[in-house]
Amino acid sequence: MKQICVIGVGYVGLVTGACFADLGNRVIALDINEQRIEGLKKGLMPIYEPGLEELVKRNVKAGRLSFTTSYPEALEGTEFAFIAVGTPSAVNGEADLQYVAAAARSIAENTTAPLVIINKSTVPIGTGDWVADIVTKYQPKPVISRSSPARSSCAKARPSATSSARTAR
Repeated sequence: MKQICVIGVGYVGLVTGACFADLGNRVIALDINEQRIEGLKKGLMPIYEPGLEELVKRNVKAGRLSFTTSYPEALEGTEFAFIAVGTPSAVNGEADLQYVAAAARSIAENTTAPLVIINKSTVPIGTGDWVADIVTKYQPKPVISRSSPARSSCAKARPSATSSARTAR
């Protein structure tokens, strides 16, 4: 069982958190909207998704899913932090990443042990590096190191998959 923090309890975050909890993980879902968190603690769903209410209630009752507005509480012992916040369109049509930036900064400022940060929000290519830069900048002391898949490994994997497909024909 892993300990997971999901930041943002909208459509993406709440569903993600409930599903990970149902798989047996301990999930703390965090949102800065106090009313939304209080509602979830009372069993009120902020969104509708078929089967979600039952899934959330079952995992809250089992102690695998909880809700908070506190970053220190949510990140204590967390191994994986999913950023699942809104990215509304800006006036120019680009994704507004202010909530992603705020979540990344809050993770950096409140993390006391290494963890893996996953962008689950809909973001443009390159946002992972941008989030890593924010985390590096705002950590009081370095506990999260920057890591990314080796591009050469990805490049090597593609030709062999293509070669296998050609050979199979």
